[in-house]
Amino acid sequence: MIRLLFILFLLAVPALASAQKATDKPRRGEGISAFLERNGRPGRVHYREFLKLNKKRLKGKKELLYGVSYVLPPLQGKGGEEPRKKKGKTRTVREPLFGRKLDEVQVTGNRLAGACFYVVSGHGGPDPGAIGRVGRHELHEDEYAYDVALRLARNLMQEGAEVRIIIQDKKDGIRDDRYLGNSKRETCMGDPIPLGQVARLKQRCDKINALYAKDRRKYKYCRSVFLHVDSRAKRAQVDVFFYHADGSKYGRRLARNVRDVFEQKYHRHQPGRGFEGSVSARNLYVLNNSTPVALFVELGNLQNTFDQRRFVIADNRQALANWLLEGLVKDYRAN
Repeated sequence: MIRLLFILFLLAVPALASAQKATDKPRRGEGISAFLERNGRPGRVHYREFLKLNKKRLKGKKELLYGVSYVLPPLQGKGGEEPRKKKGKTRTVREPLFGRKLDEVQVTGNRLAGACFYVVSGHGGPDPGAIGRVGRHELHEDEYAYDVALRLARNLMQEGAEVRIIIQDKKDGIRDDRYLGNSKRETCMGDPIPLGQVARLKQRCDKINALYAKDRRKYKYCRSVFLHVDSRAKRAQVDVFFYHADGSKYGRRLARNVRDVFEQKYHRHQPGRGFEGSVSARNLYVLNNSTPVALFVELGNLQNTFDQRRFVIADNRQALANWLLEGLVKDYRAN
């Protein structure tokens, strides 16, 4: 009898151990690095272990699926940090603009090593851009475009890119609130943003071009990315649109590559919905006056009830940033 109980105990141990493994489900559009960081497991050691533990659950090229539970790797060292002997292999970039909780960025990939990006959120300072409404809440274009811009910038840094955040707010980091507080604090890398439209657009292009004059000597691939939120009739539910300068061969290729990724993501996450986001040339000041190849992205209609969910839900803002990242990676590889 004792022997039988001992055998049953041994058989139960693996099941108990498996049941005690920490698991979590990713947020919509969340990538592996962000998923691990949210669970207190940053760095390459945790990343590599995660891939081993979940190789049967991952789809495609190391992509998380929404609604699937993933096994979290054991914590390495105190507070989830990597062992000291591994620290030298992981580069950390500090960017206060992301906020206190996210200001330290673990560079966990190298898909964009050698690339430099100028990330620009639309409007800002005295100009809020489009204004939508949900009940008593106002949705200001500059606040939501800025949040997506910060998330994109952080994603790019995690993949080894150099990132210049052109429009900045020293107080607002990456925020998970549904309704983002409105302010006029934004600057163009420290300089006050003028109210006049042409002056405002010229200021950010001048800043980009001055940086690019130096960056082009060091980085083989430099791109400007302008993020905006459209304002159309309330009934107009739209997808994400991508614009490039007329006659720009590389701008057109960039826009198409990013659009292709969005289309693939929509087919995967919302099968049967379809995707109507388009690529076209536009005679826009920032596209014509940005020396590096530029991409202008309209993220949705701030007036439409369905499109508003794309902005007020933090996971959806992160998904936009993640898909933009993948599109930029695709274009970088094509280069």
